[in-house]
Amino acid sequence: MAYRKLGRESRKRRSILAGLTKTVIKNGSVITTEARAKEVRKFVEKMITYGKKGTLVSRRKALAFLNNDTKAVEKIFNELAKTYENRNGGYTRIIKLTERIGDDALQVKLELV
Repeated sequence: MAYRKLGRESRKRRSILAGLTKTVIKNGSVITTEARAKEVRKFVEKMITYGKKGTLVSRRKALAFLNNDTKAVEKIFNELAKTYENRNGGYTRIIKLTERIGDDALQVKLELV
């Protein structure tokens, strides 16, 4: 599977993606660049799918990816899993905003549907 490197080494990239994933889960949305949003979308969808499965293994996988953030995992398994139980994927949307002033990168809002 192809993925974006985002100009970072693997540890930093994984940390950025985990942090953005936690933010989307806790707050419902995040404003970031388009490339990061497209990568984070994959992980948010995977976490919600884990929540819908509801098994111990899926809970441990979610905890491992989200750096043992129990509040985020509880929200996934208790709230989001029930919200999206009848939906087969497509839990997020990307809304394009404006370009960032410093480097002209396209800003987008990644939010839960």
